[in-house]
Amino acid sequence: MPKNKGKGGKNRRRGKNENEFEKRELIFKEDQQEYAQVTKMLGNGRLEAMCFDGVKRLCHIRGKLRKKVWINQGEIILVGLRDYQDSKADVILKYTPDEARNLKTYGEFPESVRINETVTFVEDGFDEDIEFGDEISSEDDADSVDNI
Repeated sequence: MPKNKGKGGKNRRRGKNENEFEKRELIFKEDQQEYAQVTKMLGNGRLEAMCFDGVKRLCHIRGKLRKKVWINQGEIILVGLRDYQDSKADVILKYTPDEARNLKTYGEFPESVRINETVTFVEDGFDEDIEFGDEISSEDDADSVDNI
């Protein structure tokens, strides 16, 4: 007698994107919540995010989102703040780029936030003054080959 009477395991659900094209209502932040942009993915269901209140927090991806919603660096998320730990937060929701643009037009984000661009977190012009060693001309290269 089979023990599992369901419709199959996780491989059955793997190919489905049930609500991918469905429009959902735009969710605004409430008290004890903050908008943030992902700065670094840490693994093990955790990430580092720069919240729009100016604090960098270690965020935990909750189980509802963990294997169903993929979060990448530079994306806009909604985090729930902890009243007992200010340096940690929980990821509640990931915004699509369209939703993030809408929130920016509503004035929810600061003007300095970039939504679509990949985030490098290195200041512009940081690597302009790097100089490499002496360049070898073709004449010097030919002489060094003859000497060998």
